[in-house]
Amino acid sequence: MRAPSTTRVVLTHAALTVVTVVTLLPVLWVVRIALATTQGFSLGLSGGVTGANFVDVVSTTSADGGWLFGRQLFNSIAVSSATAVMGVGLACTAGYALSRWSFPGRDRLMATFLLTQMFPGVVMAIPLYILLDGLHLLDSMTGLVLVYSTTAVPFATWNLKGYFDTIPRELEEAAMMDGASRFTTFWRIILPLARPALAVTALFSFMTAWNEFILAATLMGDERAYTLPVVLNGYVGEFGAEWGRFAAGALIASVPVVALFFLLQKQLVEGLTAGGVKG
Repeated sequence: MRAPSTTRVVLTHAALTVVTVVTLLPVLWVVRIALATTQGFSLGLSGGVTGANFVDVVSTTSADGGWLFGRQLFNSIAVSSATAVMGVGLACTAGYALSRWSFPGRDRLMATFLLTQMFPGVVMAIPLYILLDGLHLLDSMTGLVLVYSTTAVPFATWNLKGYFDTIPRELEEAAMMDGASRFTTFWRIILPLARPALAVTALFSFMTAWNEFILAATLMGDERAYTLPVVLNGYVGEFGAEWGRFAAGALIASVPVVALFFLLQKQLVEGLTAGGVKG
């Protein structure tokens, strides 16, 4: 195979460099705003660099003197993790059943799942508020998880059902001929083969709950029950905005999602039938 010319290599690297700079510029701008000594949009370095905005965001306390930001960070992690676990956990069995069995109403059920994804969260805000108020679950992480799961479960079911369809049925049939039960084949064969789909589904469910603002702001009235998107909104007021603290909080809030992505990236690139056969 003929090696590319020096000119082509140089032009390719130059184009990639430009694309990288354009892609990273908004992120670098946010970092600059977070490190600025003012609360404006200045991109220059003339105003100096400081970490005061990060300190101000992290060190917020509640009226009783407790570490408020730590509580709010825990709220986001707990709610998002529980939503991902519940969404993937329920969708595994639902998606497998929809993939492997034909029964009356299956297509309508799938269409109903799809229909629930067509409405934005603000449409459901009032009914959900009334329901949670009647169940005494307002300002509760349990209530927020249940609300987020109404979106996570249909999405995860659709995603996993499509992936289960691609797994050969012959693998299950071979295991059953060796005496394995239906549950054993599902637990020991299907789920390990579906790890890439489980990882990406869990990641999207986590990110959706992590970034959601409208329902969290509507259903949570106590600042100790806030999630991070609601906290960040508090830095933008009607007559002014603390952009430095907002940017610092946004960078802090992005760390868990980035860490989760790198943690799951190995699962995202695994092959479908990795480990399915020996030799």
